[in-house]
Amino acid sequence: MVVIVVAASVMVFVYATGLFGALTRAPSYQKEALGLEFSSFGPINANSNATLYLRNTGTVPITLVSYFVKDASGNQYARTPWTNQPTLGPTTGGWSQVLISSICSCPYTGTAFTFQIGQSYTITLTSSLGSQFSFSVVRYS
Repeated sequence: MVVIVVAASVMVFVYATGLFGALTRAPSYQKEALGLEFSSFGPINANSNATLYLRNTGTVPITLVSYFVKDASGNQYARTPWTNQPTLGPTTGGWSQVLISSICSCPYTGTAFTFQIGQSYTITLTSSLGSQFSFSVVRYS
């Protein structure tokens, strides 16, 4: 009986002081999130250069360290490591140029390709923390 009274007293105290919510609240995790605002092909060479305007929509800074470009047939270019990329702070936007073909000198699997008008490509970016962000882009002109 004494144990029940003590337990009930502790619960009333925790509820009355507002500690109950603090004890059951989920911890806040920091999150990497990256959005593609728009893309274009060029300015170096539209056949081998995609320019991405990205925005960090997460809560921690993001530094990109590699990328992969895949065409509809599954052929892929990979640039690892991808050096000298700026760090995007939360809510910050910035440009990144993704190069393929001979302008990149990066390895490929399958058949070498260039960006063709009307074709879709999947670009996957990897952060220094290991998060991957995939975007689909289409070359229109």
